[in-house]
Amino acid sequence: MNNKYKKSWWFCLVLCPPIIFLGVTWIVMTLWNCLLPEILGVKSISFWQAMGILVLSKILFGGFHGKFGQGMRDMKEKHLQYKMEGMSDEEKEKFKEIWKQKCSGGFFNKNNE
Repeated sequence: MNNKYKKSWWFCLVLCPPIIFLGVTWIVMTLWNCLLPEILGVKSISFWQAMGILVLSKILFGGFHGKFGQGMRDMKEKHLQYKMEGMSDEEKEKFKEIWKQKCSGGFFNKNNE
């Protein structure tokens, strides 16, 4: 690969994510200002408020991915393995069956137990 193309590749890699984020922020601001004031009667928002809404929604609904998120998943998995180490085979099967029953119904199909 030519050295000239390597430089342009890194330039794109560094420059594209912030440009995409700014574009998505502008889209959120525009949609908010076009739709919600008429539908719900809320105030219009600025570009920076739209960016704040995006960041807040990522924190609340998107979670953290990458090394931090992987570390949390690994910790949960190790904790579960540690809990199941001291169980007999019958206890493990009972534990799995209980969690299958709890997780199989879905959010809207929960029994009133």
